[in-house]
Amino acid sequence: MTEEKGTRKVDLAEAIRNKLEQKKQQNNSNKSGFQGNETKKLTTQNNKKPNNQRRRTGGS
Repeated sequence: MTEEKGTRKVDLAEAIRNKLEQKKQQNNSNKSGFQGNETKKLTTQNNKKPNNQRRRTGGS
């Protein structure tokens, strides 16, 4: 028997899934501050004003 209790071969996809699950659990435990698990309502972003320097200076 070459397998030990703590070590076993894990394919890459399963290892990534395990890491993601650990990160999610860690993030959930860290969010217990004042924000909690509530999501903010998205507000509209201000559109960037056009640069009218060429018009003001009479550029080509």
